[in-house]
Amino acid sequence: MKTGLRRLKLICVALFTLLGLAYVLVGDTFVPSSKAFSTGPPPGHSGAPGDLTCTACHSGPTTGGSFTITPPANYTPGDTYQIVVRHVNGDTSRMRWGFQLTALNDSQGMAGSFSPTNGLTQIVEGSGRDYIEHTLEGTFGGSTTTVAWTFNWTAPPSNVGNVTFYAAGNQANNDGTSSGDRIITATASSQPTTPAPTHKAPFDFDGDNKTDIGIFRPGPAEWWINRSSTSQTSAAQFGATTDIIAPGDITGDGKYDITFWRPSTGFWFVLRSEDFSFFSFPFGSNGDIPVPANYDGDTKTDPAVFRPSSNTWFILKSGGGTDIVPFGAAGDLPVPSDYDGDGKADIAIFRPSVGQWWLNRTTGGVIVLTFGTSADRTVHGDYTGDGKTDVAIFQPSTGFWFILRSEDFSFYSVPFGSNGDIPAVGDYDGDGKWDTAIFRPSDTNWYINRSTAGLLIAQFGSNGDRPIPNAFVH
Repeated sequence: MKTGLRRLKLICVALFTLLGLAYVLVGDTFVPSSKAFSTGPPPGHSGAPGDLTCTACHSGPTTGGSFTITPPANYTPGDTYQIVVRHVNGDTSRMRWGFQLTALNDSQGMAGSFSPTNGLTQIVEGSGRDYIEHTLEGTFGGSTTTVAWTFNWTAPPSNVGNVTFYAAGNQANNDGTSSGDRIITATASSQPTTPAPTHKAPFDFDGDNKTDIGIFRPGPAEWWINRSSTSQTSAAQFGATTDIIAPGDITGDGKYDITFWRPSTGFWFVLRSEDFSFFSFPFGSNGDIPVPANYDGDTKTDPAVFRPSSNTWFILKSGGGTDIVPFGAAGDLPVPSDYDGDGKADIAIFRPSVGQWWLNRTTGGVIVLTFGTSADRTVHGDYTGDGKTDVAIFQPSTGFWFILRSEDFSFYSVPFGSNGDIPAVGDYDGDGKWDTAIFRPSDTNWYINRSTAGLLIAQFGSNGDRPIPNAFVH
């Protein structure tokens, strides 16, 4: 009888058994007793918040050895990744091994799902949580020094934020008792993959996805740019006093090209960012307003003009062909941008007489929003970082910015600037959110309220210069 009991104990304890509670009858009362599970612990013993660990039964040394979880550093929703759980202990008396693991979001809800890749692991279901753990074969009987399990984890179908993996492990001595076993817990985290920016930072002349401080000096037609990637200033004399600046990534190399449009001839002149050679071409006529933007979604800026005399848009698409679109009315100001987040600029106008924005979205449908007055300046941009342009205005008389969120059309205001300041909108810290920014001619300072990096004050330019990031503000 003793031999049989000892054999049962050896099976149920030495093979890393995490114990649940059972009850046995003693006299007229029930008292808790321990029940061992040789083929893997019951659910709820991972060490996660609200779970137990195997210390409920096992005891032993509190130091020595290691227990680690290796998940992906970042996950993409719906993708599948290999997880590795590993024990290491130089004590050769450790001869049986086990673990139980779960994955939770910050609200302690189940995050993703598991699947075994061999016979060494298995899934057990708990209350609202699933677990993966060793099997009988996966206790690696007789193995010493190091063991590891691999299995698959499929990330949640949507971004749930930080995912934490919790596991409890047992480095057992296989002596037939529940004492002398090293119990360790471990955690590891995986963050959602940061998506590539859906909108390239405007007025980025060096390709680091940050707006560069820069001015156009009309007198000598000079462009002065303080490149954010190197903090070095570059200068180019390109154009004439009466030319209209219209910078954009015409060549599609990820950097803005110094570009202007000449009203008297309707010619565009482009100074290539690649090698500072230039080319020119005719598109438009005197009286037009240049409105370059990426209208076809191919990453290149398309030359375009809005013709107030006929309220017509002419778009020279870099992929080929010309679009001619009637949209607008007398007195309207063009404000093209990607308001629906599909990667293509939408034809749009601001009607100062009634403070209305008319957006002709490429995903379908025209919407009309009343926001602003004839005294305001249009400073539309993606201030909330959702990949869609927000309708926005700058109020020169007060220095207030008013931003209409694209997510739900609620609005907020920001006091930043004063009367006489020139708005110079852009994403100066490269976080995907546009920053409120102004150039103050009276002291030639730039004041930039960066959404991530904080306030930046930089002196650059002279009184009479036009900030390049003001090129399309009306």
